[in-house]
Amino acid sequence: MAIQRSSGIRNLVQALRITSFPSKIADYRGYTSKAASSLRLARQYSAYSDDEYADVDWDNLGFGLTPADYMYVMRCSKDEIFKEGRLTRYGNIELSPSAGVLNYGQASCTAVFAFSDRHIINTIQVLIGVYEGTKATRTEDGRILLFRPEQNANRMMHGAERMCMPSPSIEQFVDAVKQTVVANKRWIPPPGKGSLYVRPLLLGSGPTLGLAPAPEYTFLIYASPVRNYFKEGTSPLNLYIDEEFVRTFRGGAGGVKTITNYAPVLKAIARAKNRGFSDVLYLDAVNKKYVEEVSSCNIFVVKGNLISTPATNGTILEGVTRKSVIDTARDHGYQVEERPIPVDELVDADEVFCTGTAVGVASVGSITHQNRRIEFKSEGRLVCRELYSTLVGLQTGRIVDRNGWTVEIH
Repeated sequence: MAIQRSSGIRNLVQALRITSFPSKIADYRGYTSKAASSLRLARQYSAYSDDEYADVDWDNLGFGLTPADYMYVMRCSKDEIFKEGRLTRYGNIELSPSAGVLNYGQASCTAVFAFSDRHIINTIQVLIGVYEGTKATRTEDGRILLFRPEQNANRMMHGAERMCMPSPSIEQFVDAVKQTVVANKRWIPPPGKGSLYVRPLLLGSGPTLGLAPAPEYTFLIYASPVRNYFKEGTSPLNLYIDEEFVRTFRGGAGGVKTITNYAPVLKAIARAKNRGFSDVLYLDAVNKKYVEEVSSCNIFVVKGNLISTPATNGTILEGVTRKSVIDTARDHGYQVEERPIPVDELVDADEVFCTGTAVGVASVGSITHQNRRIEFKSEGRLVCRELYSTLVGLQTGRIVDRNGWTVEIH
């Protein structure tokens, strides 16, 4: 435990880029005491035993919304900081029709909202903003693990700054995730049956008419048990390059999870799926020459011992899974390059795969571009399968975590 704590502190320090090490560590230790108290309180919300599961068909679990019992809510006003939130039963939230998130898309969430006649918003599947996503996994010996939640917290802080919003601190974010997971423990699938997907949202909930930051902000988290993101399950994906649409552009917000990155790709995805493809691979907006991202995940290209992925230059999201795969690949002896990848290079690739919190590590069987189908290795010994096995092993506790990436919830 001492090793795990020191690794967690080291990661926290790096994420915050601190200049005063002793004072920040003292603050962190003080907060961990408060967080432990909040976790004890979160356990009181569940009337179920630790070995009791929700009534879910775990063998047929997909990636759809199955709301867990509780959500976490915390609010603050403009120019203030978030202080203390609370758990509440999962349900509707009320917003003013003039809420910043509804009028100007000021959000750090990909919430999925629908209106009722009394301005009630319900979390269903429609994108309205930017989001974070992390998972809680149950191990064979009954432990509950999170995977690098401080990285999600740091990314939300970066996105909130870009969107002119206050955000929870890294400690508040991680503590809130832990509370949400503890209160919804019975919704965490059995080992090998999936994970509890945890979705933090940050939105401008206060009313505003003119184009300006909202006067109030809401941070909330809900959770849902999930398994495979794509309908293909673990089968190779078939991607389509649609040159009519672009995902983002230089000077925009492609490096953060904003509405501008996700809602605009829905039409391209629908068109691709109608043609029998799994998803869309986007090219750069300027030259239509370089590979950038798939709709909801990063992409990697393998040639021999070299693994390449587009560099994060402001148009590409710095995925937590992407970062973890890069580090894992290097540990396994692969050479990894972050660089512009011309679409013409795909024809020479041995393998292509995608990474993301929702998708994990997904093999790509083919990419179709300008009516030409390029196929990749998807059977036998695969680099992506090797990296996926290591990543899942870490997330599920089957492989010893020497990097301090997993966080156990006690």
